[in-house]
Amino acid sequence: MTLVMAYIGKQGAVMAGDMREIAFRGDESRIEELECELYNGSIASDNDLLERAGEIGVAIQVRDDKTKVTQQDGVLIGEVTETGGLTTCRKRLYATAGSYAIAEIIDSRLRVTQRGRAGSFVVLGNEITKQVANRCIQEVWEGGTVPEAMRVILLTMQMAASVTASVSRTFMLVHTDLAANLADAISRDSRGE
Repeated sequence: MTLVMAYIGKQGAVMAGDMREIAFRGDESRIEELECELYNGSIASDNDLLERAGEIGVAIQVRDDKTKVTQQDGVLIGEVTETGGLTTCRKRLYATAGSYAIAEIIDSRLRVTQRGRAGSFVVLGNEITKQVANRCIQEVWEGGTVPEAMRVILLTMQMAASVTASVSRTFMLVHTDLAANLADAISRDSRGE
């Protein structure tokens, strides 16, 4: 899991997602150990990640080209993947002007777990990325417009990339001014369209 962050305002929504994907191969307990260190902030740089993986005998493959955020008909959609043993769970964030929803996808079944309204920042990520996002929001956000929220999101993405190797330095940013129908987008996704 890496980082997707959004702000949902009455006049629009903005969402950013990093582009890192890390594949692990090796002993399951060693992979779990490495993931724990990575996601709690113990491993800050790509070099540290490669070195630590080598120390404990885990092969890794790092890609920085995974698209995690998109915009479809005025709905911003961001997705992160959580793995735990043999189980893979995807969390998907849907945002538009005025509202958002979070869904979990397990075994191709989509289930909405949370809904919210305008005036919210939403962060999907691991422990360290959520800490960085919360600190940026508390220190920089004074309330206001979507462009001001965009500044907080950009700062969070840059800060997170500097403190954890779980986040790429490159990221995508999408925006909408529309108050699109979230239920339609969720329904399409649940049918696999």
